[in-house]
Amino acid sequence: MRVLMLTWEYPPASVGGLGNHVYQLSKAMDDDIVLDIITVAGEDLPLKENFKNVTVYRVPEFPVNTPDFATYVMQFNMALLEKANELGRAYSYDILHAHDWLVAYASRVLKSTLKLPLVATIHATEAGRNQGLHNSLQHFINSVEWWLTYEAWRVIVCSRHMYQEVKRQFQLPEDKLYIIPNGIDPSEFQLKQKANKPDNKTPVIFFVGRLVREKGAQVLLEAFPRILRHYPNARLVIAGKGPMRDQLISMAGLLGVQENVDFPGFVDDDTRNKFYHGAQVAVFPSLYEPFGIVALEGMAAGTAVVASDTGGLGEIITHGVNGLKAYPGNPNSLADNIIALLRDRKLAATITENAKRLIKKEYDWESIAKNTLNVYQQVLRSKDQVGLIPIEPERAPLQQCLGSYELRSSLMAQRVKSRKGKPILCKE
Repeated sequence: MRVLMLTWEYPPASVGGLGNHVYQLSKAMDDDIVLDIITVAGEDLPLKENFKNVTVYRVPEFPVNTPDFATYVMQFNMALLEKANELGRAYSYDILHAHDWLVAYASRVLKSTLKLPLVATIHATEAGRNQGLHNSLQHFINSVEWWLTYEAWRVIVCSRHMYQEVKRQFQLPEDKLYIIPNGIDPSEFQLKQKANKPDNKTPVIFFVGRLVREKGAQVLLEAFPRILRHYPNARLVIAGKGPMRDQLISMAGLLGVQENVDFPGFVDDDTRNKFYHGAQVAVFPSLYEPFGIVALEGMAAGTAVVASDTGGLGEIITHGVNGLKAYPGNPNSLADNIIALLRDRKLAATITENAKRLIKKEYDWESIAKNTLNVYQQVLRSKDQVGLIPIEPERAPLQQCLGSYELRSSLMAQRVKSRKGKPILCKE
């Protein structure tokens, strides 16, 4: 099987967790799968590199100044198309796999020109990130997300929360959605040299993530004065970059906690691991979290985790067993859970051990890659049974029931009958 995969992010050029997801998935893919990945180029990165059965192609950005992000995305999709068409002339592909809306335009064109069944992974939604749609750009992104899920033969999501969100937001049939969680490689979160955690007289609380509203660093800052009343020497480390960084620094000053808070900015993997291993508690107070890979990172590093009871985080953590959960957006609840772990080191140790067992059992990348391969195989079997059926132009309004080149879902595929060689649509 040969798979063509499109993604905006791929390490080391990563903005969020999407790039690492694609990298780990590709690394764990079966040797019988040939995987070609097209992504954006980065400074000093090779335009082509190989490992195992995977080839990564990086496309240079257009030398044109774009007026806004949406226009940039369109230009990036043009670059994807140029490379994909070149590869399509050289190789025969079986599956097209798109990651998120940023590659939707190229995916839709390639689906038609290369006659490939499309699988889409939705890592997050614009409505979820912003707790609604509040401006024209957000409405635009939401419509492209809907379009991508509509065009896809199967849609993969990472959690039960995302299953319900995508199903509701884009009105998808249940049999079109498939849940495959993210995973973690525990070896990537170990220190090269062992280090002792600081004593509880100077506890360290660690946050890492994009500094945007939905990740909730502002809630952690609001909770910190309450923690300092119990542990005056406590230190809070807020690692990451994003548009809220200056606002958070100002907020620390207004709260009078700036002397106890560090903002190291973006940290590399080794520095991140040192922070994890040097902290008593890793805290992820997200307001919106489709999955919550950072919780698995903290668990893999052996750090007790406190997280918001929201989205995928709420599914990963069983309160009091492998972590503690706080009410989303509630600084008092967050502070109380952090203080509970600082006070009860026996509880923290038990939670840490349970968490390590959990990630080995349920979040292994090899299992995730096998489940993804199963989706590919299901799609190919359905394609062999049904074929790629074009829609007559005058019947286009009924495409809410049928995809542009394949049936809207496998359930609908089973109901299609033939009348003089033409498919019967839903309305009939």
